[in-house]
Amino acid sequence: MRVVSLVPSLTEAVAATAPELLVGVTDWCTHPSGLGAARVGGTKNPDVAAVLALRPDLVIANEEENREPDLAALRAAGTEVLVTEVRSLEQGLEELERLLVGACGLRRPRWLDEAADAWSRVRPLPEVPAVVPVWRRPWMVLGRDTFAGDLLSRLGVRNVYAEDRERYPRVPLDALRAGGARLVVLPDEPYRFTATDGPEAFPELPAALVSGRHLTWYGPSLTEAPAVLSAALRAALG
Repeated sequence: MRVVSLVPSLTEAVAATAPELLVGVTDWCTHPSGLGAARVGGTKNPDVAAVLALRPDLVIANEEENREPDLAALRAAGTEVLVTEVRSLEQGLEELERLLVGACGLRRPRWLDEAADAWSRVRPLPEVPAVVPVWRRPWMVLGRDTFAGDLLSRLGVRNVYAEDRERYPRVPLDALRAGGARLVVLPDEPYRFTATDGPEAFPELPAALVSGRHLTWYGPSLTEAPAVLSAALRAALG
């Protein structure tokens, strides 16, 4: 089988299980290092002609990361496209099995069971209300029904915007500061928050700088995500 992945986390999942399947990946596919597959552009702007030139048996995508017009063009050319939808840990694990076992015909990988086991053994923090920005200029935060929000809730973080009608609401900074949070969680993707870019906007709150790969990717990173994220949260809270 020849697979083109348009999602970095799915690239990592396939590469960790059957790397020989990958013939094309996006420019944003950074894990594992040393991928030998052809690069086919970004997640939002893949080179459809380049994808088709690789003669894939399957293109894998995500309903949030990829644009429907690009996927429609691939389907119109006769290419099979599998689109994942992930809003929770359980759904992420199910979609990974659907891809790897159902679509690719592989054995269920050991790391998938290890990920499920790692999350089943999580000991959450005492509940702490938090705001979780994912962008600035304008400020955007995690809202309802998100994969990252579900992971954080399992670790004891209560997203103060979890009941918002938007999944990624735009909220003025003054409102974020006054929203009742006792912690700000700052991932390094999609916006790259750092120690000098982000915490200064919330001077009254402890800031947890967390790995975006461990917070937002669904794949092999889920095996170590509970420990990595918990350590960052505990360090911020003292």
